[in-house]
Amino acid sequence: MEELIKYFENIPSAHRSLILIGGLTFFWLLEGGIPLFKFKYKKWKHALPNIFFTLTTILINFGLAFLLLNTSDWVIANDFGIINWIPGLPLWAYVILGVMLLDFFGAYLSHFVEHKVKPLWMVHLVHHTDHKVDTTTANRHHPIESVIRFGFTLLGVFVIGAPIGIVMLYQSLSLVATQFSHANIKMPKKVDKAISYILVSPDMHKVHHHYKLPYTDSNYGNIFSIWDRIFGTYMEMERETIVYGVDTFPDEVGNGQIGTLLKQPFHKYRKPTTE
Repeated sequence: MEELIKYFENIPSAHRSLILIGGLTFFWLLEGGIPLFKFKYKKWKHALPNIFFTLTTILINFGLAFLLLNTSDWVIANDFGIINWIPGLPLWAYVILGVMLLDFFGAYLSHFVEHKVKPLWMVHLVHHTDHKVDTTTANRHHPIESVIRFGFTLLGVFVIGAPIGIVMLYQSLSLVATQFSHANIKMPKKVDKAISYILVSPDMHKVHHHYKLPYTDSNYGNIFSIWDRIFGTYMEMERETIVYGVDTFPDEVGNGQIGTLLKQPFHKYRKPTTE
């Protein structure tokens, strides 16, 4: 465990890029073999706006990374934060608890707030207005949302007291987890269900992308499913009945254009409907 943390403390940029590209390629190929939905689309054309927003997310995270590093250095130097205040915590528990709590602040909490605060929901819409959810949808986030999510992660690093090794480990796991949960793959239902007791599975997260409430406001987790189960936001529905998108923004053509998506947060708020 110590060697793992040392590796992530100094993980080369090339290795981080490999995690992104390798995961995307792996799930892209897997989608071709065991698709959940047989979309009638040009996959590369669909992927272009999603890859654009993936690149803007990378640039924003890279540009703000010094804040994560400085905050992490400060909490360690001052013995500050939840995981540093628990006496006698073994290293393995220190790491697992750190990753789990970062998943809460950086993923679950930020995601939950984005759905409950109207202006933030309008920003988050860009992610939800994909009508053909696949692994490229994973990082389809408006640049404003990338900044918001970074802010929640930074808050998590401060409150938790996470060293940079745990932060980089969390971000790497988070990247692969979101590619996995968005991937258009069909696993045996019992296998998917078993996974969902611990991790966010594809079937579990696809419910969140259903186009109508109350399903849209459920299953906010990214790596661990525990947060949805603890806070009562876990829901199920038959995967065959899922319809992607947002009912108040039904223009599939516009929702696939970068220019339209960049302006989407500035539309007048329209309340989603329920089933």
